[in-house]
Amino acid sequence: MWATLCPGARPRMRSSNSKAIGRNTLGEAASRADAESLDTLNEKRRATLAEIDNARFSWWHVRICLVAGVGFFTDAYDIFAINIASVMLGYVYGHGQKLGPNQDLSVKVATPVGTVIGQLVFGWLADVYGRKRIYGYELMLMIVASFGQALAGQAHGVNILGVLVVWRFVMGVGIGGDYPLSSVIPAEFSSTRIRGRLMIAVGANQGWGQLAAALVSFIITTAYKGTLLVDDPRILPHVDYMWRLLIGLGCVPGAVALYFRLTIPETPRFTMDVERNVRQAARDVDRILAEGTYRNDPDAVVERVRAPKASRTDFARYFSRKENLVPLVGMCYSWFAIDVAFYGLGLNTSIILQAIGFGSPSVDVKGTAAVYETLKNISVGNMILAVAGLIPGAWTAFLVVDSWGRKPIQLLGFIMLTILYLIMGFAYGKLTDTSQGRKIFVFLYCLTNFFSNFGPNSTVSVFPGESFPTRYRSTAFGMAAASGKVGAVVSQVGFGKLVNIGGENAFVPHLLEIFAFFMLTGALATLVLREGKNLTLEVLSNENQNDFTEGMVCSSIKAMCYSVGCLIEFMLGRAYSAAGVTQG
Repeated sequence: MWATLCPGARPRMRSSNSKAIGRNTLGEAASRADAESLDTLNEKRRATLAEIDNARFSWWHVRICLVAGVGFFTDAYDIFAINIASVMLGYVYGHGQKLGPNQDLSVKVATPVGTVIGQLVFGWLADVYGRKRIYGYELMLMIVASFGQALAGQAHGVNILGVLVVWRFVMGVGIGGDYPLSSVIPAEFSSTRIRGRLMIAVGANQGWGQLAAALVSFIITTAYKGTLLVDDPRILPHVDYMWRLLIGLGCVPGAVALYFRLTIPETPRFTMDVERNVRQAARDVDRILAEGTYRNDPDAVVERVRAPKASRTDFARYFSRKENLVPLVGMCYSWFAIDVAFYGLGLNTSIILQAIGFGSPSVDVKGTAAVYETLKNISVGNMILAVAGLIPGAWTAFLVVDSWGRKPIQLLGFIMLTILYLIMGFAYGKLTDTSQGRKIFVFLYCLTNFFSNFGPNSTVSVFPGESFPTRYRSTAFGMAAASGKVGAVVSQVGFGKLVNIGGENAFVPHLLEIFAFFMLTGALATLVLREGKNLTLEVLSNENQNDFTEGMVCSSIKAMCYSVGCLIEFMLGRAYSAAGVTQG
């Protein structure tokens, strides 16, 4: 029986002295076996990490990029579609065919508020339960919430704008959950030399999402032109169809990507460092790199190791060190600063375009024709801003992030945004007085979008995604991203409350000057960040991970087997003695 429990140990009935020697020999053999196993597992972990870090670019990386990128595409579509939909809502449900300041603020700020919660909660959950087990649930929330907004109704006891605020909050929680998962997963699967490009390629889908929202709005507006022009100008029933289609179509890309998210494998780093199953991670990497596929074997032997585990005490110990806390604070503030300006303007582009008179219908156009022209021009204006600024900015960052580095790109972006916002703010009056000046203003606006994406809006998600140990990476990412969305909430509330001080849209130039201040402070915060170009995630974790594995969890099982064997040997010895049988 003892031989079955612990192979290699063969207890025999001997004298008490011989038994003691046998037990000592057995213990020493178990210790040697554990030491050999520990060395083997540490070496296997290092070899597996080296395989990931040095892997050639493959179809597997493309798949990860597409599956994660769809999330950012959907996020941007859902967030920025409200920029145009709020104008449509005003025509149908607003007083004087325009949403009041508090109504407009509520439908726009609900999503960032939900996003803050989603980023913190899902970031933590992904570190506790795993990336795979959580990935997909955030997309379900987004799909359901988008569909719920499209079907929202109004009754005597329910205001439709209140219903929309609730649904947009729920959608925000899902969007928030997508941020840490869709950034950390590509980072942990990527090889070192392409990690920056892979992460920025995922985030670059935000520009495509904003373009898609404006394009869909333009198509819907054009498709409804005939019926819209003959609508009752006091009711505009077909505008009600239009905003519902615009918002509801946001669930389509998410629904397409849901299956692929639910079937994506766990990242090897989480399997090794948090689930503590080094051999399983090694098998997963071999299959992924060799075949480009993943198969889950439910009958595989689980062999856990002892490794640093996440806990409140360990979290406090790790982030109490200056070299870990200061970069985290820098990441949080950098993201806060860029989102103050990016969302402050991005969610209010229609207001800015109307404020400067760009694309506004002429005074001779009245009634439903003016409604059509306004919606069409806002859609076109948003497409111009996306195509001329956001998309080329993100892909320029993609091209140079692994050669220039993350830190130079972020510094350049913040400095250029500081200069541009100062020019737009202090020269606002002269730039918006004439038709030529308004074109220059729009050009400068496009440049701010370009340097947002060829700058901090692309890189703020790279820094936390490739920093910190695996057991805290998603949590820390959620903290940094949530700081950004706090900035978005602050900018929305500030924009909504300040924009009309001194008259309608009269405070816009001063808001631009305030944004310039935040860009300058963002540049200063960037200085404390560590460059991650060509460094592995383990180096960037600021932990010595050469001998990360501390031992085998199953060694306790061996000890138990040894104890049980000794007990059996003792009992059998007593039985032989009682029977008068000589032990030999």
